[in-house]
Amino acid sequence: MKKILIIEDDPEIIKLLEIHLTDLIYSTEKAMDGAAGLQMALDNNYDLIILDLTLPIMDGVEVCRKLRAKKSTPIIMLTAKSEEIDRVLGLEIGADDYITKPFSIRELLARIKAVIRRTSAPAQAEKSNSSLNFEGLQIDVEKRKITVNGQRIELSPKEFELLVLMASNPGRNYSRSDLLNMIWGYNFEGYEHTVNSHINRLRAKIESDMANPTYILTTWGVGYKFNEDIKV
Repeated sequence: MKKILIIEDDPEIIKLLEIHLTDLIYSTEKAMDGAAGLQMALDNNYDLIILDLTLPIMDGVEVCRKLRAKKSTPIIMLTAKSEEIDRVLGLEIGADDYITKPFSIRELLARIKAVIRRTSAPAQAEKSNSSLNFEGLQIDVEKRKITVNGQRIELSPKEFELLVLMASNPGRNYSRSDLLNMIWGYNFEGYEHTVNSHINRLRAKIESDMANPTYILTTWGVGYKFNEDIKV
């Protein structure tokens, strides 16, 4: 059974989510402030975290930032429509998706199922490449396992998807808007910094020299590509 942590301070929203998630045969746990939610997320393994942006003690952005430094659990962020800047920031620091309040419970459930489906099994496009091996870098797509020079590397779901997409197509140039649309499903101007932030974090984890990357290259004026000249 998939386990979901709800970090939300509105008891009515918590109750609504618990009823519908239980109907979908998910188990749920809850925290009503950011600090408690963060501790639960760090101490336990969840398949998904639903994280409100505005929380007592510690806000959702700070929870997301601290959690991403330690774990790769998928996160859906709940935000108010007036919180556009914070919503973009949430995506940039590692939230996997967001939905605005007031939200349609049907839409939120669809987002939850989509994120869990993406992160619990390889995407259809990945199945033909269950293992991707390059000099110093090994990607086990099915097990979602990354090793660099023999060392296991933890990636967030979006970092993993970015790496698998590009590594499956060495030499192909992807614009920021291409990646935003293919990985996040968004096609909005202004969100492209989200891609930059995830690429930078991905490079920090897999590259030995951020200034001269080996794997993820910048194509000036276009976007990014995986280095086609690396030995397999």
